Amino acid sequence: MRIAFMGTPPFAVPTLAALHAAGHEIVAVYTQPPRPAQRGKKLQRSAVHLWAEAHGLDVRTPKSLKGAEEQAEFAALDLDVAVVAAYGLILPQAVLDAPREGCLNVHGSILPRWRGAAPVQRAILSGDAETGVTIMQMDAGLDTGAMRLVGRTPIDRKTAGELTDELATMGASLMGKVLSDLHAFAPEPQPEAGVTYAAKIDKSEARLDFLTSAVQVERQIRAFNPVPGAFFELDGERYKLLAVEVVHPADTIAGATPGVTLDDALTVACNPGAIRALRVQRAGKPAMDAAELLRGRAIPKGTRLA
Repeated sequence: MRIAFMGTPPFAVPTLAALHAAGHEIVAVYTQPPRPAQRGKKLQRSAVHLWAEAHGLDVRTPKSLKGAEEQAEFAALDLDVAVVAAYGLILPQAVLDAPREGCLNVHGSILPRWRGAAPVQRAILSGDAETGVTIMQMDAGLDTGAMRLVGRTPIDRKTAGELTDELATMGASLMGKVLSDLHAFAPEPQPEAGVTYAAKIDKSEARLDFLTSAVQVERQIRAFNPVPGAFFELDGERYKLLAVEVVHPADTIAGATPGVTLDDALTVACNPGAIRALRVQRAGKPAMDAAELLRGRAIPKGTRLA
């Protein structure tokens, strides 16, 4: 098929790679413009941009698709379909209508649950048992389009990073199936029941809240691993918790104050239960096992974490 691909982060790369490997004619790759990143604030091309350039594909980086000139250039591509995966720009109706078969989106949830920007993190935070990928026929709404194919996977104790990687691979496979015989996967309207919205993650949400249950704190840690990283502060220094185990999840521990360590091994009281740190990262330092951290920086019993 004659395709334009539209995506930006690493999540989108497996789908682009799968389309390329399948022999589709990828006439243009749209991605977000290079942005300042890291300490030097040098302009960094997106993961999709780098992959597309390395494979000799035409890369386009408009700041918006709302202008008549950009829309005319898109229409002139004479597309069978546009494939979208975490692109990051709103597609105006003129863009949605330009390809003969419209625009297909790889969305990282089982729609209509978790429409919106952060479906993986919200599914983990909410304690969902499973999530997945929906191949969706895009319309003008926020992830409201009809579904062509759905895949599912258990969440278990996966981090957001692990789950995102898994869904990226799943999405590439599902999109490949749909495009191999598009009319065999007729679009079905989303159910009216069960709609939820996955609001964009605010960095303030990553501060650990020990006033919640140990189960919820553990979910918070997995949902924000690797970014932005769930953290507490001690003596003005930030510590990210990358992995923990839940201790006595349903028990209110006698004499314990949420946010205060219960021993010298970085076990922290919650409400109820407690979490014991397994892997930690100090600001500006590499990640390490909690035992290694504590050998160099003791955090004794009775320490209050903020």
